[in-house]
Amino acid sequence: MSTTKPVEPWAAILERGRIDERLVREEYEGARRAVLRDAPPLHPLLLEKLPPDGLYLHQAKAVEAAMTRPFIVTTGTASGKSLCFNLPTLNHLLQTPTGRALYLYPTKALAQDQARALGTFGLGNRVRPAIYDGDTPREARRAIRQNANILLTNPDMLHVGILPNHGAWADFFTRLDVVVVDEAHVYRGVFGSHVANVLRRLRRIAAAYGSEPRFMLASATVANPVELAQRLTGLDVELVDEDGSPSAPRRIAMWNPPIVDEVTAQRASAIGEAAELLKDLVLSGARTICFIKSRKAVELVSKLVSDMVGDVHPELSDAVEPYRAGYTAQQRRDVEGRLMRGELRCVVTTDALELGIDIGALDACVVVTFPGTVASLRQMWGRAGRRRDGLAVYIAGEDALDQYFCRHPDQFLARPVEAAILDPGNEQIHRAHLVCAAHEGPLSAGDAEVLGPDWQAHADALVSEGVLVQRRGQYLLRHAEAYPAAQVSLRSASPDTYAVIDVASGEVLGTVEGSRAHSTTHQGAIYLHQARSYEVVELDLDGKKALVKPFDGNWYTQPKRETQTDIEQLLDRREIMGVTLSYGIVRVTETVVAYQRKKLPSHDQIDIHALDLPQTEFSTRALWYELPDEIAYAEFPTEVLLGALHAAEHSQIAVLPLLAMCDRWDIGGLSTNMHPQTGRPTIFIYDGHPGGIGISRRGYEEFETLVGDAHRLLDECPCESGCPSCVQSPKCGNLNEPLSKRGALELMTRMLHRS
Repeated sequence: MSTTKPVEPWAAILERGRIDERLVREEYEGARRAVLRDAPPLHPLLLEKLPPDGLYLHQAKAVEAAMTRPFIVTTGTASGKSLCFNLPTLNHLLQTPTGRALYLYPTKALAQDQARALGTFGLGNRVRPAIYDGDTPREARRAIRQNANILLTNPDMLHVGILPNHGAWADFFTRLDVVVVDEAHVYRGVFGSHVANVLRRLRRIAAAYGSEPRFMLASATVANPVELAQRLTGLDVELVDEDGSPSAPRRIAMWNPPIVDEVTAQRASAIGEAAELLKDLVLSGARTICFIKSRKAVELVSKLVSDMVGDVHPELSDAVEPYRAGYTAQQRRDVEGRLMRGELRCVVTTDALELGIDIGALDACVVVTFPGTVASLRQMWGRAGRRRDGLAVYIAGEDALDQYFCRHPDQFLARPVEAAILDPGNEQIHRAHLVCAAHEGPLSAGDAEVLGPDWQAHADALVSEGVLVQRRGQYLLRHAEAYPAAQVSLRSASPDTYAVIDVASGEVLGTVEGSRAHSTTHQGAIYLHQARSYEVVELDLDGKKALVKPFDGNWYTQPKRETQTDIEQLLDRREIMGVTLSYGIVRVTETVVAYQRKKLPSHDQIDIHALDLPQTEFSTRALWYELPDEIAYAEFPTEVLLGALHAAEHSQIAVLPLLAMCDRWDIGGLSTNMHPQTGRPTIFIYDGHPGGIGISRRGYEEFETLVGDAHRLLDECPCESGCPSCVQSPKCGNLNEPLSKRGALELMTRMLHRS
């Protein structure tokens, strides 16, 4: 990176940030020239459509790889990844008119965008793309099955609509030659673990019809692209990651709101900072996109900016628009069209626009608070300066990771992207899909190659549970009329789920795992769905449903839980940093006994309400470590030991998302000064999903980094005794009591000295 002076029109904005020290770090990424290669041999009709200079390096390599083997391409935003799979797919369909291709997208908007892109090749009736999702009219579905040679859909429709009804798709599966999995980085955690099983079921059905489609995957940059692709598909894949696309120069700025209360270390609102910055960018003429997590914040910031801009230039007040999930298709297309045509100066959005929808050239991108992963942040930043000089801004919130990054801006800007974690072998998820597969066709010994070596042991367990029956070496559904796919949500690790229903509209918003329902959808809870807030009116335990209503108050809720962990099986163990570190299977038992209401943004307690709920339990994967006397007790005040352990647990959970693509809400923890099974002070960190999905395994493998990051988080936070930016957690089952920041620092210092 160089020190070239910033480019107008935002030089004055950044200068003000330097003066008042809100601008904590800035870097300048120079332009990158394109690396071009001649196109590999393709159908003449395609060669006519290509630029005369050839393809970008990664595009040419991907097309070459597609001729012989599966691949995953992982390059930056706006690098032309779509051509990496569109060219080989179209080439095949032009050469084999009877062939078929399946494109999978995580969202409907992305499928629509790709369908439009395919139409721009101008290949007439030779290429017949069609979208097949929940919005496709029933009267159009038969014609799509018969006529489309590129089917664009999503994993949910493939899982519940296409695979269970493969008989109606027999001709399609017989001719299926290509499967494209775009935006593969989205398929991580529980969702990714489910999708990996859906893709194995797809391979199995295709094989039953005599086809073996070639898989092509495209992803934003992740730390483990090959592992991600192999876990998703079960196939060996080639990596294409040499990005040959050009990029414009980009200024990167890290912005931290000033402290407004020295005692509590409370900072000014990140939303207010964003509105002020966006107003200045709009007035300077920069075309800008702003990403914020919450729908409510999207609407608020959009109105604030529109009003502030309108006060100065009334004619520009309509040049600021919100864009979020929940709008009608027509509303979304209108905003996208105005943005493409340059009629809008600023769009404020949730991550509805994070993925690869083409919205034209933008000058600046502002991301408000850390979006969860460095990979997502860089994906968003990639929107800025696609065609010319750009500005990428990150505005920190008060969360622990945000403030950690502001204290370590150099490390943050140089930090590699995280690994995408998923586990297709998660017992509950894998078994659920074995039942779905048995509905699609009897399971037999030949399925081991696709379904994995453990499938038969799981099938035998399902026989003992009365779900499957075994006859002449095959496993079949006991109840042939069952439709198991309808009972399996791709967003939940557990088959035991609660429906979340909006009482105002009667709409089913989604489902919540049974293991989480008591703590997230108890009566009075503030429940967040797709960045929109709801208040839980009633949790119906017998009917397994949570009734909610829209909420716009200025508080949030935090459950108080009594938690117990029992070690069921040790899988790995080693001595490290002076402690005994273990990894294995644990059973977590929880009882939600009360909930606390807290004000926003101050986090002050309003009141606490008792609850009467039964206990829940689930089995998951965890790391745990036992502290010897010389770390836990030597010269260590006994009365603060529990607070020290508790604060250390919180800080390590806070930084674990730096190692794995996850949210702190995907992780649970427990600390105790005497665990009955270990006999010592012990800290547990576990996957918050039944069966586990690989998050705690990542922490076990990178334990020294985990402890080092957590120590740094606490050591450099300016607060005196602990705050939301270091040890206080919004999900703590003990309502953040007791916590000893100083004790945790001392405890982890002793561990680091023994590293």
